[in-house]
Amino acid sequence: LHTEALTLEWARPVFTAPVFSFGAFVSLALPLFVVTMASQNLPGVAAIRAAGYRMPISRIITTTGVATLLLAPFGGYALNLSAITAAICMGEEAHPDKDKRYSAAVVCGALYVAIGLVGAAVTGVLLAFPRELVAAIAGLALLGSIGGGLHAALKDDGHREAALITFLVTLSGVVVAGIGSAFWGVVAGALALFVQQYGTAKSKHP
Repeated sequence: LHTEALTLEWARPVFTAPVFSFGAFVSLALPLFVVTMASQNLPGVAAIRAAGYRMPISRIITTTGVATLLLAPFGGYALNLSAITAAICMGEEAHPDKDKRYSAAVVCGALYVAIGLVGAAVTGVLLAFPRELVAAIAGLALLGSIGGGLHAALKDDGHREAALITFLVTLSGVVVAGIGSAFWGVVAGALALFVQQYGTAKSKHP
């Protein structure tokens, strides 16, 4: 354990006045928007629908955008659907009854608030443990969500190859033009699906 990283202090919000510039818009704001939409909101919507929920996606994303606008000066920027957390909270492990799984999100939100108040101490605890142990614990927490997502994505024969390509490209961790693998996985899967359906349609109508 690296105990020198342990500290105990309350977190304090610090206001940072926004400064607008074209350079920041092109090099920071726009890429951050694309990454947030591609790597969090898009998988988050997919996780919501894969779990069988039908929600007003436009209103949800609008709400997160307004909240980001208000909280960004205090460090709360890029609020989003949080794909991984959403997948965990909407799984059968959260509650057998699908209508009561919101309780997992409530508990998760309360924990976020508590952890935020002692953010420095929690970060120190995580840094004190070996990186491999933290990664292993996080991986174990995601096993159920990953298994359920793969089962739902691969059960349709017509979309199986595209879904598998999407998963593999996303898993690769490739970064192109500053955009993460989640976005390129969706692009690769969409192209694969287009090619597959185009080939099928062409074979039916030569």
